[in-house]
Amino acid sequence: MEIVITAVGPDNIGLADPIIHYVTGQGANIAEIQMYDHDEEAIFAMLLRIQAESRELPLLRKALEEIGRLKNLSVRVWSPEERRRPRLAICVTYRPEPSLAILRAIRDGRMAADPAVMIGNRNACRGVAEQFQLPWEMVGDSAGRPDEDALVRAVDRYDVDYVVLARYMRVLPASTCWKFAGGRIINLHHGLLPGFPGVRPYHDAYASRMLTFGATCHFIVPELDAGNQIIHQSTFSVPPGTRLDEIMRIGQQDNEPQCLLQGMERVVNRQVRLHFHRVVARD
Repeated sequence: MEIVITAVGPDNIGLADPIIHYVTGQGANIAEIQMYDHDEEAIFAMLLRIQAESRELPLLRKALEEIGRLKNLSVRVWSPEERRRPRLAICVTYRPEPSLAILRAIRDGRMAADPAVMIGNRNACRGVAEQFQLPWEMVGDSAGRPDEDALVRAVDRYDVDYVVLARYMRVLPASTCWKFAGGRIINLHHGLLPGFPGVRPYHDAYASRMLTFGATCHFIVPELDAGNQIIHQSTFSVPPGTRLDEIMRIGQQDNEPQCLLQGMERVVNRQVRLHFHRVVARD
């Protein structure tokens, strides 16, 4: 069984050794290990991807969470193989179309996943949660600034496997990304990466006189722009002279939702995974 372990906490010495020693002492094989010191945030972050027997998962989880308590680390032990149907947290801001595409696909039996909660930094999509009878967690203040701790608590409380940023228009801090590292955070970017990053990719592509526009579904990794983390991209072309508002309408209403849906299907169906910040096909 593939098991992903993340540990995040205040930077200090001797944080990685107890976790590594325990895992190897239980006979697990380490397939990936990454450790980072984020000086600007004064945090330590580590990711371990191991192979172990499925029966070891409850014991690993209990033991490593105790090590985390002793070392003041936020430890999470997760496996993409633990459930047949992964649980999703769908994070939103203004646009409802991407989340609706996911929820309708699940409702209609086209995606083998379970929506656990919708999380918003604005209330614009609350009606979508109510329509599908999902719990709604509001984590933003009056200006839309999210409480990152509240977001993390919600993901943990609803026992979520994947965090889906369905046009969630806030940048996650490095500490949050590391808590759910290893391919657990999937983002929809409303432009073609790596060519058009940023918050205005339609405008940038239009200013470059592009006639082909698109969207990108990719895994989130800390401190790296999406490149090798791309899961799926979809495009559409327009004739010369098409107005920007018409291009954005096509992209937002049609192309972006389908891009996220097809990318999430690849993740949920276990066709791809993230390994050392690269998307690779699963065996």
